[in-house]
Amino acid sequence: MTPRTVRVWSWIHRWSSLVCTVFALLLCLTGLPLIFKDELGPDLGLENAAGGAATASLESMISRAQAARPGQVVPYLFFDRDQPIVKVPTSPSMTSDPASFHYQVFDIRTGRQIDVPQPNEGFMYVMLRLHLDLFAGVKGTLFLGLMGVLLVVAIGSGVALYGPFTRRFDFGVVRRGSGRHRTWLDLHNLLGIVTLAWFGVVSFTGVINTLAAPIELAWQANQLVEMSSQAKPVENEDRRASIDDVLREVRAAVPGMNVMTVAFPGTPFATPSHVAVFLTGSTPLTSRILKPALVDASSGAVVAVRDMPWYATALFTSQPLHFGDYGGLPLKIIWALLDVVTIVVLISGLYLWWGKRRRRSGVAASEVSEHGR
Repeated sequence: MTPRTVRVWSWIHRWSSLVCTVFALLLCLTGLPLIFKDELGPDLGLENAAGGAATASLESMISRAQAARPGQVVPYLFFDRDQPIVKVPTSPSMTSDPASFHYQVFDIRTGRQIDVPQPNEGFMYVMLRLHLDLFAGVKGTLFLGLMGVLLVVAIGSGVALYGPFTRRFDFGVVRRGSGRHRTWLDLHNLLGIVTLAWFGVVSFTGVINTLAAPIELAWQANQLVEMSSQAKPVENEDRRASIDDVLREVRAAVPGMNVMTVAFPGTPFATPSHVAVFLTGSTPLTSRILKPALVDASSGAVVAVRDMPWYATALFTSQPLHFGDYGGLPLKIIWALLDVVTIVVLISGLYLWWGKRRRRSGVAASEVSEHGR
């Protein structure tokens, strides 16, 4: 690599890092507790119900949720991947902002209501919103996506510079006694190259995750419209099939899959006359990939079932790679340790830049002083 090429890579690494480092630090700090969101969540106090099957009536749970919140509607049902519970949100309208939802949680085996804190309140919710969108909605998400792109550029340029800067030393050498700046420079280079693969994967999948909103819009505009076009005209729009009957029909049409989310008519993920049911498989990979089924809301008949398009599948498969929540607690601990090391890399990068800037300012001041004599 020529000296000019090194200078170009140095310039790219310096400025791409400086622009995104503060936000990368924020994402690392807020991501740390989110790795353990399951372990830090509330104690559900679930009973050991015989058989463990979901036998309670969902229609009854919806009625009880609405009775507790008069004048409000139930736009969705959210089932848990690991626990036999369903979250029943209520809101002023079917298109209300999810941040305004009031959640009631039920045991799907017994129908017992579980008293838990609202998931859109408290410390973990603040961490999640800061991590996802800085409390700025889609604009905040896309801004963090741009910072993620700069972070990927910073990682790539750091890799390009690692060889030229460390070719005279053995791998892993940290010079001591040569000044604090060189010690931190060696630590920055060593920890950066050690966490390279993990940080690269997490950054890249984080960028993909910021495209969730555009991907959802593309799915609604294309796939959802195509699926609903397969339906016959609705004979009685005022009639509504029981959600228990709807899910019975869906499970018969798509056996072996688990219901994760139900979107009722009028929500952005359904149509005015159809219920959208989102299912997942049972393997570690398929449990992250949603398969939508569209159901006639009046008759309960399944209209269409299809796989998600490739861009949505890429989004779903990137999420566990980003959060490290597919390998149990040991993998989460590894994710957390790598996250802490990455925080050290980011802070040391800022420290090195600030130290170099101060030295240059000191040299410039000395030269001015010399010329002034």
